[in-house]
Amino acid sequence: MKKITKRILKILAIIISIFVVSTILLCVISAPRGKTNPTKITMHEAGIQNEKICLLIHPSLVYWDYFEYVVPLLEDEFHVLIPALPGYDKENPESNFTSIEQIAAGIEEWFSENKITKVDAIYGCSMGGSIVLKMISNQKVKIEKAYVDGGITPYKAPWIFTRWIALKDFSLMWMGKLGGIGLLEKAFATDEYSQEDLEYVAEVFDFVSNRTLWNTFDSCNNYKMPKNISEVSTQIEYWYAENEKNERKKDFDFMSKMFPETKFEEMESLGHAGMALFRPEEMAERIKK
Repeated sequence: MKKITKRILKILAIIISIFVVSTILLCVISAPRGKTNPTKITMHEAGIQNEKICLLIHPSLVYWDYFEYVVPLLEDEFHVLIPALPGYDKENPESNFTSIEQIAAGIEEWFSENKITKVDAIYGCSMGGSIVLKMISNQKVKIEKAYVDGGITPYKAPWIFTRWIALKDFSLMWMGKLGGIGLLEKAFATDEYSQEDLEYVAEVFDFVSNRTLWNTFDSCNNYKMPKNISEVSTQIEYWYAENEKNERKKDFDFMSKMFPETKFEEMESLGHAGMALFRPEEMAERIKK
């Protein structure tokens, strides 16, 4: 019996040692994020003759042209601004995504340099929603109305444990990067995505760096928000797709506590990040209202 107990303790010690060493390595790997130079953020514009400002922030693993179907529907009423986020900017292929905090600050700096102090409508999807929430909490730009579509909120778990969550997310994306179009065809076996859509995603996977992939998921899981935000005048709508309702439970809880006046809107018969692609008319109409 003693021999069995010793073996079990030895195995447990080995497992704990592997976990500790692996966690330390993950912490070291994820530490250097670099800095975002605000002047390097490429801002695409449409409807510049209009006074009202609409800022659109894209999710991860797409370029700024993710909004190509929405822009023509908004540019008659809004001055539309779409940042090509570092790491996903084809005009700056050497850039990497750094963090939610730094990129939110970079967009705010661009606004300051262009003397824009108020945004009438801001929309962010998934990773873009995280940036929207950070900008609302910073309160450096007055935001009238915010649409957070499947926005990712930070985990409450200890930072060390979120290393493993980031590793899981990164591993899935890295496999997609290695697998190319063949793997994507199997992963997105649905009538909603055309061959052209899958080729687009495969191109983005091929373009983005491993550092950008890691920083994206690491930062979306761990960006810093204040414990309390006072006097938020922004009207916030949190959109979520019917097919992702269960996945967003922690985000619902975060929004309800951090921004108790949030209005939640379920988008029927839709998957994550599908509004701009599959229902651009509805998206534009909601923003215009």
